[in-house]
Amino acid sequence: MRALITNDDGIASPGLHALARGALAAGFDVTVAAPHVDSTGVGASVYAVAEDRRVKVHPQVLPGLEEVPAFSVEAHPAFIVHAAGDGWFDPRPDIVLSGINVGANVGHAVIHSGTVGAVLTGALKGWSGLATSLDCGLHGRDGAHWESVVELLPEVLEVLLARPRGTVLSLNVPDRPSSEIGPLREAELADFGAVQVRVEHESGVDGAPGTLRTTVSAPDEVAPEGTDVALLARGYPTLSELRSVSSVPGLLSGR
Repeated sequence: MRALITNDDGIASPGLHALARGALAAGFDVTVAAPHVDSTGVGASVYAVAEDRRVKVHPQVLPGLEEVPAFSVEAHPAFIVHAAGDGWFDPRPDIVLSGINVGANVGHAVIHSGTVGAVLTGALKGWSGLATSLDCGLHGRDGAHWESVVELLPEVLEVLLARPRGTVLSLNVPDRPSSEIGPLREAELADFGAVQVRVEHESGVDGAPGTLRTTVSAPDEVAPEGTDVALLARGYPTLSELRSVSSVPGLLSGR
């Protein structure tokens, strides 16, 4: 099977390289295409840095992955996936693997994640997808345990490939050695994410424009048992199935 590997942290992210190595070890034919810069928080945006309707693509040689086709793209991850299915790659990918994200992608806040947005975009094209994330903080750290995610890939990919085409799964793994994490658990999405963003309006002075000042902190709420936030905090890797965009019938029935 052909796997497209992408992320939202950018082509230089060690998590991206770890995921590509894990996909190779699992027997996939791998191509890497990721944003040229950090694109965290872009969701499923298809905005691209375009000149004359042309998006710049830079061939790359990744460390330890010298034989893998790799590209740095001046675009967001969902655009990269969209392009892969609409003329860029021939043959097209069979599956989209995204990550390994720097920081957890949990709760309903996954809607804002570029890592998740990439696989949800792939689902619209009928591709199954896996978003992978390591709970190593917003900015990561030296010595992060990327291998703990990679070691779970065979088990998680077996689950994914047994599901119908177009299935999207999200895997979150504690930043601990694999010997110190619990068994894989299915998880509901918490009502909030790994962090809470607060916004404060600051008025301008003497007619100057005001600003919206944002701060990031730990959530005030305690996540219910069985949710991804709660399980991850207890040292369990979590797996959740996500649904892409769809309509709900019956809106005007009975009028």
